[in-house]
Amino acid sequence: MTYDWISFTTDYGLDDGFVAACAGVIARIAPAVRVLHVTHTIPPQDIRRAAHVLAQTAPYLPPAVHLAVVDPGVGTTRRPLVIVTPNALLVGPDNGLLVPAAEALGGIDTAHQLTDPAYRLPDVSATFHGRDIFAPAAAHLAAGIRPAQLGPAVDPATLVRLPDQGTLVHQGKLSTEVLTADRFGNLQLAARRSHLDAIGAAPGSSIRIEFGDDHTAKATVTRTFADTPPGTMATFVDSAGHVAIAVNGGSAAATLGLAPGALVTLCPASWPARSGT
Repeated sequence: MTYDWISFTTDYGLDDGFVAACAGVIARIAPAVRVLHVTHTIPPQDIRRAAHVLAQTAPYLPPAVHLAVVDPGVGTTRRPLVIVTPNALLVGPDNGLLVPAAEALGGIDTAHQLTDPAYRLPDVSATFHGRDIFAPAAAHLAAGIRPAQLGPAVDPATLVRLPDQGTLVHQGKLSTEVLTADRFGNLQLAARRSHLDAIGAAPGSSIRIEFGDDHTAKATVTRTFADTPPGTMATFVDSAGHVAIAVNGGSAAATLGLAPGALVTLCPASWPARSGT
């Protein structure tokens, strides 16, 4: 099977030539294949952020080879992979980056380690596998090379997976984790709509957000940003189906001082408030 598209996600940034070098390798191997750049501004080495971006984006892209490289373990014994899903392939390091997207694309059919030197560049740098291993593999796969030709099968059960983000509803309170903060400062939480329903957070109601060392804030449960006045805080279900916290016309991340990995608790605002700011 051939693919017209390779999607490309990295933490390489745009100040250097890393992205262009990888795209150039692809063009030399598979000149008819088009590269769709998802993002190259993932925070450096932030595997979790890249995994969420790719998993939430890939289902809306055309059938493709999804090339993703956020690789703090480059040059170590971590495995380079291609993962096969029903309608797409994913290429990148075995560090948890690819699995969420594979599951979003229908699940893992098979996986193969990229070992055959015929599908790499002749000289492989210890620090730039994106250019020397992953980009060539993605190009060859898009051109129709079968995944099994690139290397031996890998048991999907042995693939590295990121730790689950905990979400707990207990005694009317929802405790969850901040997954991401986008460029607008909107905070995406691990919780889903069902968790809001479980604490009775209906549209139009007020909730209290508890975080940090006894800090609190209030938000209105809304459908979208503008359902609350400018400068005020809203909680809603975002386009990926996650609970999010936003400030209409502002930044929830800056207002609350929260970043990915932070723990927050949501509960009805009518509940007795704990002390704090």
